[in-house]
Amino acid sequence: MSSVYNKSQGSKSLFTTQNIILASIGWGVLALLYFLLFSAKVPVGADCVAKLSAKAQEATTCLRRADWYVFGTNVFEAMAYLSASILCLRNWRSQQIVSDRNVWLAIGIGMLSYFLGGIFFGYTEIVLKEEPFPSLGDVFFVITYLLLGVGMVLAVASRRLNLETSQWIIVLAIGAFGSALAWLISNQPQTAAVQAQYSPGLEIVASALNWFYVISDVLLLIIATTLLLAFWGGRVSLSWRMIAAAAFSLYIADMWYKYATNSIPNYQSGEILEVFWVWSGVLFGMGAVLEHDASLSRSRRERVRKRS
Repeated sequence: MSSVYNKSQGSKSLFTTQNIILASIGWGVLALLYFLLFSAKVPVGADCVAKLSAKAQEATTCLRRADWYVFGTNVFEAMAYLSASILCLRNWRSQQIVSDRNVWLAIGIGMLSYFLGGIFFGYTEIVLKEEPFPSLGDVFFVITYLLLGVGMVLAVASRRLNLETSQWIIVLAIGAFGSALAWLISNQPQTAAVQAQYSPGLEIVASALNWFYVISDVLLLIIATTLLLAFWGGRVSLSWRMIAAAAFSLYIADMWYKYATNSIPNYQSGEILEVFWVWSGVLFGMGAVLEHDASLSRSRRERVRKRS
């Protein structure tokens, strides 16, 4: 019996807050190194090699990243969001959590939806060799943005906002900058090759999704900034700093992808800035585990206070 107890205690100790945080940071660093070391494009096929030797301008169109590399980026991203989903849903199930449990339910299901969307996105691009945007994965991405918005709005609503004038100016400035950048990227002229990728019907869907993502990114950016300032200095401030940083990372990666798909014909995933998608999932997970730890610490303090 004692050996069974010791084993169970040892298995539980693996999932301490410190270990989860260290594993999350390690995953983010490994993802960055993977993107940096293996993202170079290589010539595909004998024709491409001939073009490169002839120094033809169109040679760059046949340069592609290896499928194993793109698959690896999908693995890094998928594991980050799946882990974040599990950690957020753990907060939802906890009776001791400080924040509204519905906040973590919405964010947790949103992370799970993003995980599923990434699976369909990667399958379309790597296995089917088709344009992954728009695809079935966008259904799950749309659900993610809606649920993230609900969760973060609930978090703001649960906190009595008492921001100073300077803080409201910061929120407005970041919102204005984010909106202007998103508008410029979304309205950049598309090349003829990019326009030719979509049929008329598919082009309408792609345009609608683009604007939905742009508006969602900007709103999440504003809400994240508000959360960051509202929770600043509180007992659970560190966890919500992570959530705000996750929203900023999501915005950066999305803006890059919008720029790339509008200006680069047959854009292939795997550019370095897409590592911010991985970091976004990692940061959401870190925010959840820090909130869980702060809630348990608060519960222990309250029990000690009652005993005394």
